[in-house]
Amino acid sequence: MLDHLIQGATLVDGTGAPSRTADVGISGGRIVSIEVAGSGSGSGSGSGSAGASGSAVSVEDATGLILCPGFVDPHTHYDAQLFWDPYATPSLGHGVTTVAGGNCGFTLAPLNPARPEDADYTRRMMCRVEGMSLAALEEGVPWGWASFGEYLAALDGHTAVNAGFMVGHCALRRHVMGPDAIGGQPTAEQLEAMVQLLRRSMAEGAWGLSTTQSSTHSDGDGRPVASRHAGREELLALSRAVGEYEGTQIEAIVAGCLDQFSDDEIALFVDMSAAAGRPLNWNVLTIDAAVPERVPRQLLASSRARAAGGRIIALTMPILTPMNMSLGTFCALNLIPGWGEILGLPVPERIARLADPAVRTEMLRRANSPEAGVFRRLADFGRYVIGDTYSAANDGLSGRVVRDIAAERSQDPFATLVEICSADQLRTVLWPMPTDNDPGSWELRRDTWQHPDVMLGGSDAGAHLDRMCGAPYTTRFLGDCLRRRKLVPVEQAVRMLTADPAGLFGLRDRGTVAVGNHADLVLFDPERIDAGPATLVHDLPGNSPRLDSRAEGVVSVRVNGVETVRDDKLTGAVPGTVLRSGRDTRTVATR
Repeated sequence: MLDHLIQGATLVDGTGAPSRTADVGISGGRIVSIEVAGSGSGSGSGSGSAGASGSAVSVEDATGLILCPGFVDPHTHYDAQLFWDPYATPSLGHGVTTVAGGNCGFTLAPLNPARPEDADYTRRMMCRVEGMSLAALEEGVPWGWASFGEYLAALDGHTAVNAGFMVGHCALRRHVMGPDAIGGQPTAEQLEAMVQLLRRSMAEGAWGLSTTQSSTHSDGDGRPVASRHAGREELLALSRAVGEYEGTQIEAIVAGCLDQFSDDEIALFVDMSAAAGRPLNWNVLTIDAAVPERVPRQLLASSRARAAGGRIIALTMPILTPMNMSLGTFCALNLIPGWGEILGLPVPERIARLADPAVRTEMLRRANSPEAGVFRRLADFGRYVIGDTYSAANDGLSGRVVRDIAAERSQDPFATLVEICSADQLRTVLWPMPTDNDPGSWELRRDTWQHPDVMLGGSDAGAHLDRMCGAPYTTRFLGDCLRRRKLVPVEQAVRMLTADPAGLFGLRDRGTVAVGNHADLVLFDPERIDAGPATLVHDLPGNSPRLDSRAEGVVSVRVNGVETVRDDKLTGAVPGTVLRSGRDTRTVATR
């Protein structure tokens, strides 16, 4: 007897094959039968049509609905959130059944039991670099582990999604070197200890190594995070260790990920992947027709890696995910050269400095200068949209464009923006309008998606919680493919969200709808599938805020055969698996 039978669905199986009408049977958390309408027999289960025509505990009519594999998000930061939110919201509601965490060099384990203060350091670092609520990290995470295996064990049986984790370079460095991890270089003995700790973590289930060399990544004290101090030989020693374990990967970030790689960064990525004999993925490839040289420059790393026996995968988002800004809290504006000195002042002093026309003129000069690099795109303040406001002086301004308000006040846009924010004691939420929403950029995206070393992803779900909401990219992309731009057919869109990322990580028996695979499934209405607007909610531990977005048109989500979402609402079930390297992943060839 089947546990559940889905009848008459339009099956988009994740392989890219044409859709077809099928009945899909589930038992014991796996897909046991697939009967295509009119075939008269089952598919590969050895039971003929019995799977579809036999009895089942529950049956549903899915006529007019699309059934596809659960989506795989290759770049999240749910490492902490899963402890207070086992449903990985909002990702699960948008059909994501498997998440990859532990990215960018930042993980909550391993922790050195001889230094209890390391947990506090890690919390403050995650608060600063990944925009996580410090109160949520303090109140919502148990922090009872030392080893990476103990961290994974703390999650076992308590998640609604499947979750796998890289081990962060910053945690390895801090564990071995202590405070000297910031600014110091390891001795030969310390480097060997770091390599051994990485090996132990992978033996316990870590998916591999993640690291960062990005100039934007600073710890809770404002200093470059630990892995930014690592030299080339340290990175290559760790990479070689990754290649010793089955089903492992490398994820890495450098400064050029934000714009364009330097020659040295390309060489480093190529050598790390080749040394490991494993794929290396990086986040995120920004595609903009106004910068046509960026995509070929970034993908040069991939072609050179293939020639050297490695493989480098660029993650890119299929939707525009704006990140809000603020003059009151740390954000990307602080990273513009010279701006951090002003925006780091106490609020009253900050308001006074911002009121000085000479200060604003110098800030604008630096924001528009070549030294600002990729952050120059933030300097067109007339294109900002006013979000939430907090004073009577700003009543009626939410949703309006700064350029229009400035024209009414006969001011320049930056002066207007400062005036609005100052009236709110700098609490005003600001939304930069994207500059890459033109037809040329969307055509360039469609072309770039066809490259064998480009993959959809990069949501950062679980991080920057009050700044951005990238988790809904799956449903918004499908809605776009079915009813709006229609850049790719739905079969290709589903493959890019399922089989492609599952293949990158070597996930065993996941990513496609096939007999014998785990029953990670999404059933959705093609006429309604979409994502709602991002709204600010206060539902984190400590009443901290985050942006949330509800899915539309998601009829059902199943993880390992158990329904976790029904009609866009969580069921409360937690059937997810903590995915361990080797056991749940296979080695992916780089050639």
